[in-house]
Amino acid sequence: MVDRDEPKKGASSGFARFRSTLRLLYHSQSPKALRFQFSVLVVDLAIIAFFIATPLLRDNPTFLWIDYSIAAVLAIDITARALASTDIWRWLRQLPVIVDIFILLTLLAPAWIFNLGFLRILRLWTLSRSSVVWRPLRKRGLDGYKDTIQAVINLLVFLFVVTGFVYTAFAGRDTGITGYVDALYFTVATVTTTGFGDVTLPGTWGKLASIVIMIIGISLFVRLAQSIFRPNKVQFPCPQCGLQKHDPDAVHCKACGHILNIPDAGDH
Repeated sequence: MVDRDEPKKGASSGFARFRSTLRLLYHSQSPKALRFQFSVLVVDLAIIAFFIATPLLRDNPTFLWIDYSIAAVLAIDITARALASTDIWRWLRQLPVIVDIFILLTLLAPAWIFNLGFLRILRLWTLSRSSVVWRPLRKRGLDGYKDTIQAVINLLVFLFVVTGFVYTAFAGRDTGITGYVDALYFTVATVTTTGFGDVTLPGTWGKLASIVIMIIGISLFVRLAQSIFRPNKVQFPCPQCGLQKHDPDAVHCKACGHILNIPDAGDH
């Protein structure tokens, strides 16, 4: 007698194997998985380059084709990552995933969500939270530079998000901002508190926006300076108190005095 449930079981086991394969590709460190993760990283960087160039390409006849093509690639990547996760609903609640889904929506409706399209650059921020970026550094004992790289990425994301906001909200209002480069120039001049005064934002809201840009920009610059000039630390959680970072040659935890056994960089 033929078991009618046999095809269903075969399809179920095949789907489970497919999810297991995706999980290995996205999260394991085998040579095949690392090649896959590197290719995904290259695609992500290409998408980010498109996001940065979007204001300059919007009037190009091929813009929508590129936009929808990237939307398809991003949708496939999000779906694959969801299938690779062990708990999809928990995965969906993570902030980088929510940001990626919002970015996908802006790609699917470029004409309707144009005013928020500049937030696509947040893809760079979500990418910086991915283990794909940090595994090669950790493998080579360079994870001590993680804070510096993260600080640079945070600053770049802030600059481009603010530039997009200024360009979208204030261009063409007797501000001196006639193009994207003008908005970027204003943002950098404001963040660095140079303030040449040749480009300004009008009205009370313009002044308030400038104040917020300066305060956050200075904070990010200070954070970057701290990560560059403070002593290098290694990531090694203390078994006693959980303190995450210590000096590379530390023998005892500076918080609780517990004896540490930090491996050399070549042993990571």
